[in-house]
Amino acid sequence: MRLAAGALRAWRQRFDFGGRDVAAWFPGHMARGRNPAFQEALGIRPHLLVLNKMDLADLTHKAKILERLEQEGLKNVLFTNCVKDENVKKVIPLITDLVSSSQRYQRAENVEYCIMVIGVPNVGKSSLINSMRRLHLKKGKASRVGAEPGITKSVLTRIQVSERPLMYLLDTPGVLAPRIESVEAGMKLALCGAIRDHLVGEDVMADYLLYTLNKQQQFSYVERYGLGEPSDDIESVLKRVALKLGKMHKVKVLTGTGDVNVIAPDYPAAAYELLRTFRKGELGQVLLD
Repeated sequence: MRLAAGALRAWRQRFDFGGRDVAAWFPGHMARGRNPAFQEALGIRPHLLVLNKMDLADLTHKAKILERLEQEGLKNVLFTNCVKDENVKKVIPLITDLVSSSQRYQRAENVEYCIMVIGVPNVGKSSLINSMRRLHLKKGKASRVGAEPGITKSVLTRIQVSERPLMYLLDTPGVLAPRIESVEAGMKLALCGAIRDHLVGEDVMADYLLYTLNKQQQFSYVERYGLGEPSDDIESVLKRVALKLGKMHKVKVLTGTGDVNVIAPDYPAAAYELLRTFRKGELGQVLLD
């Protein structure tokens, strides 16, 4: 949903992060998993960049995205959607081509492939493995999945995903870069579910999401939650979300005659609902960068 230019108003031009420290957002296993030498090691090995959850992104500028990645030295890129197994069948042929064209890793005596799946938390690494098993082996889940980071906490045993060629994948815990360049970059990762919500704060995440949706003129939240018009005030939006979905709770109010229980909107529950709806793609296809 987009509004005509005449209906637009002056939104916030910048977001106030209130002096937050992004270093406090790292769960323990991610901090231990960060390795400054990792990029250097990856560079000499055949690797494929899989951009999963393509159904949630606005791919209008897909060509520019690929061009930018190529400038950064990433030429082997594949967009996938593991929910619908979209493009997942292309993974194995691409991997086999990359390995066979690499003299360093071409070994005649090896009849199997062992591939490590790595990436930031909650991008669908385990889902990719399960999707490949479903397509090539007609088998069910081998890796636990979830809509929050930290489901996979250690490197699992080899998981077979194909018979011909014989291929195994290693599922790994999500790892982030040794340093997140800015609080805003960290906030974008948090919106995507790469950092646990409570470490950042559902309230500020919901506010940044509203700021982003308005900035990109993505106003589907207006109709979804029954607002009369777009709003730049997160409190009024969350109040409407709570009322629409029945997210209410009792609050004790101190009055001159004693304590009184009143029914009020549950703002944390409304913020969580807004974030969950965004991550499911129900507020539109959005690119945060």
